[in-house]
Amino acid sequence: MDRKEFLLKMAGSMLLVIPAVSLIGCGDSDDDDPPTNGGQEKDCLKNGTQNTIGSNHGHSLQVSKDDVESGIEKQYAIGGSSGHDHNVIISSDNFSKLKSNQQIQVSSTNNSGHSHPITVSCA
Repeated sequence: MDRKEFLLKMAGSMLLVIPAVSLIGCGDSDDDDPPTNGGQEKDCLKNGTQNTIGSNHGHSLQVSKDDVESGIEKQYAIGGSSGHDHNVIISSDNFSKLKSNQQIQVSSTNNSGHSHPITVSCA
């Protein structure tokens, strides 16, 4: 085999190897797996919810798994230890999303010159 034949065979091999390697690299993705919470699947109906209150200074929100299951629009007071109160409404559409284990984003009412963005997700 001379140099020209060798280079042609190598080029032909590369045309097969590169697509094969890219297909192997496109295996199952973790993005399709359900989110977990310490090894436990996140599930609003089984585990309830957790939340993040933006610019929080003592407010507290608890959305129970019973509330998620009922799916009826509900207003929550999130005063906590802040010294003032805000209200948050979670709509029936939002509860449907939580039942499907999707996180939701809502805003509190404006009080004391500010409001809070709130993210509710499954625990």
